[in-house]
Amino acid sequence: MEFNAIKGFKDILPEEITNWHYLDFSFRRLFEAFGFHEIKTPLLEKNEVFSRSIGQDTDIVSKEMYSLKDSRGQVLTLRPEATASVVRAYIQHRLYEKNPVQKLYSFGPMFRRERPQKGRFRQFHQINAELIGDPGPKSDADIIAMAVFLFETIGLSGLVLNINSLGCPVCRSGFRDELKDYLKQKKISLCDDCQRRSETNPLRVFDCKLDECRNIVSDAPSIPDFICRDCREHFESLQRYLNCLNISYILNHRLVRGLDYYTRTAFEIQTEHLGAQNAIAGGGRYDGLVNLLGGPDHPAIGFAVGVERVIALLEEKQLMETKTPDLFVAALGEAAETQSLNWIMALRKSGIWVETDYSLKGLKAQMKRADRLGAKNVLIMGDDELAIGRAVFRNMATREQHELNTENILDNIRKVLKNNGKQ
Repeated sequence: MEFNAIKGFKDILPEEITNWHYLDFSFRRLFEAFGFHEIKTPLLEKNEVFSRSIGQDTDIVSKEMYSLKDSRGQVLTLRPEATASVVRAYIQHRLYEKNPVQKLYSFGPMFRRERPQKGRFRQFHQINAELIGDPGPKSDADIIAMAVFLFETIGLSGLVLNINSLGCPVCRSGFRDELKDYLKQKKISLCDDCQRRSETNPLRVFDCKLDECRNIVSDAPSIPDFICRDCREHFESLQRYLNCLNISYILNHRLVRGLDYYTRTAFEIQTEHLGAQNAIAGGGRYDGLVNLLGGPDHPAIGFAVGVERVIALLEEKQLMETKTPDLFVAALGEAAETQSLNWIMALRKSGIWVETDYSLKGLKAQMKRADRLGAKNVLIMGDDELAIGRAVFRNMATREQHELNTENILDNIRKVLKNNGKQ
């Protein structure tokens, strides 16, 4: 019997991993420049961590979470997003006692049972950043700027930043009531999901990707018409900071987030290259979440990056060069093979990617393997060459070759690789 991966779960193959490493390295470097520290939380949490924070009436909680009961009947859930887990850890370990403003980031898998599509899987990966402890619009601008810089760092362009204010729980209640009344009149024309949302979570209707529903909400009440003075001043200050940083944005008053804990600032970074699911990063302020999960009343803002979606863009734009061996060693004869083994290990320890053939094949077969691997250079040495202290070094791109003295072979190889820009 042949087994396949579960639907919506994807293997990351060796030829794909270079982009993942590149993202990991680039993002970590930028997070550290902004003063963020990594945190790792478990994949499995008590169900209430997510049901209380995300909201019972959201699609994630009502339809998409992977939950199970343990031997004692406790319901556990594979994390569908990272923020609730990070906040739970922030409260449990009293991180606020060490530093009143915590800057945390994480990188790992999430799980949601939704329809697989381009850049979206049932096990997917997110890079998350959370800034907990500051209520002001300056921290909003700081974390939005970091999100924008992430994509500039990896060479992605043509992305659009959308921002909106969702108001606070007090001023948003009036908007919610007005929206429910509007949607009630249009209910028969909405899709089945939006008909349900119009009663339980009306703001989520704005997030529907169907044209019929999008046309209906285009004339719906607008959030900015309802937000209070404090929320309005907060949002206007955020815009001034973004203008000061020369970060362009679109005011999108239909932008909402799919989680109930968001307040005030909401934002998304979108692309035109992934179809309906066009957001590659998104987040916002969640000032009430820490308190909701049993902690102090500390404000916070954060965002998440969909790694698979970013990888899809990198592959489409072919921004990443496939990594290949720096050197292939072709040894001919038992003495040459034994000696070259020590050289290979020494070069590998110094960070040079070296490959060789594991069997005593002829030169033609070994050169064919070096070419198949895409090796940039080949060192050729047989027993006769070893006896006279000479080896042949060949550049596979230019086909130029010259002899190297084997007396200081490791230093000689490193020098040639450095001069060729291959190391």
